[in-house]
Amino acid sequence: MTISNERKLTIARAMAESIQEEMQVDPTVFVMGEDIAALGGVYGNTRGLLDEFGPERIRDTPISETAFIGAAVGAAQDGMRPVVELMFVDFFGVCFDAIYNLMAKNNYFSGGNVKVPMVLMTSTGGGYSDAGQHSQCLYGTFAHLPGMKVVAPSNAYDAKGLMTAAMRDDSPVVYMYHKGLQGMGWLGTEEGATVHVPDESYTVEIGKAKVVREGTDVTIVSLGMGVHQGLAAAATLAEQGVNAEVVDLVSLVPLDRDTIRQSVAKTGRLIVVDEDYMSYGVSAEVIASVTEHDISVLKAAPKRIAYPDVPIPYARVMEQYCLPNADKIVAAFGEMKVA
Repeated sequence: MTISNERKLTIARAMAESIQEEMQVDPTVFVMGEDIAALGGVYGNTRGLLDEFGPERIRDTPISETAFIGAAVGAAQDGMRPVVELMFVDFFGVCFDAIYNLMAKNNYFSGGNVKVPMVLMTSTGGGYSDAGQHSQCLYGTFAHLPGMKVVAPSNAYDAKGLMTAAMRDDSPVVYMYHKGLQGMGWLGTEEGATVHVPDESYTVEIGKAKVVREGTDVTIVSLGMGVHQGLAAAATLAEQGVNAEVVDLVSLVPLDRDTIRQSVAKTGRLIVVDEDYMSYGVSAEVIASVTEHDISVLKAAPKRIAYPDVPIPYARVMEQYCLPNADKIVAAFGEMKVA
C-alpha cells in the first residue's frame, strides 16, 4: 500500500519528535540523562531538543544513575513528568533501588494517592560486539516486577506513539528500544524499522499486540528486533509453502495474551523469539499463556528461540552464534513438523 505524503523516520527521530511535541504542549515534561543535551543522546533520541527547550528542560546529568533516576521519581511525585534515559539497560544494577523500590512501588505504597508519571527509556540489544555489560535485553527482568508498564517498539510508527502514550500515563513506563533498530549508522540498523510516521501527535495503545503478518500454519511471537527476524523467517517459510503469522507484542506489561491465544488457536503452532535470556523469561511466559489457557489448540510442542543462559561474549563469532536469527526460527519449525 502506498501512503500519500509518506514520511519515513528512524526510531531515534520518531522518539525525539514525540518528546518535542509533548514538551511543546505540556510544560511539566522534561528530560534527564547522560549526554542527552548537547550530544542529543548516544542513540539520537533527544537530538535538537536542547536548542528548542534549553538546559532547564533538557538536563545533562553526572554519571550517577541512582541520583538522577531517584530525582526523577521525586519530580514525578511532585507533579512533573520526567523522561529519563538509562543509557544501557545493563546499568540497571547500579540504580535498581531507585527503579524498583521507588519508581515502581510508591504508587502502591501510597494507596494510589501518589502518582509516578515518569518514563525510563533505555537501550537494549547486542550484535555489535560490545560484550556482556552493554549488550543485554533484560526484558524479563523488568516485566517480572509489578508496578511498571514495559514497552518495546519494533518500528518508528510504534516508537512515536508509544513514547507519547508513555509520557501521558500516570504510571511509570519502562521504554526499551533496541540499538539495532534506531537508525544510527555506526550501529547498523534494520531497514524495516524505518517506516512512515505521521506529522501529528498520536498514541499507540500500551498493552495491545499487533498481528504484523497474517498466516495459518504457525505463529511467531516476538518483540523489538525479533519481529524483523520473524518476518524474515516467514518469508523463507513461504517459499516452502508454509504460511506463518507474526505477532509483535509491542508491550510486555500489560501483556496482550488474548491476541497471542487467538493466533495460536488459528495456527496450532507457536514459536517465541526473544533476545533476552532463555530461562525464566518472556518466551516462557508467552508459552504458558497459551498452554495454561487451552493446550488442546496445539498441534505440536511450542519452541523457544532465545539467548542461551551465558554472559554475552565480546567475540563477534561467538555472539552471533548465540543471538536469535531467522535461520534458527525456520529450523525450529522444521523440528516442529517432524514432531
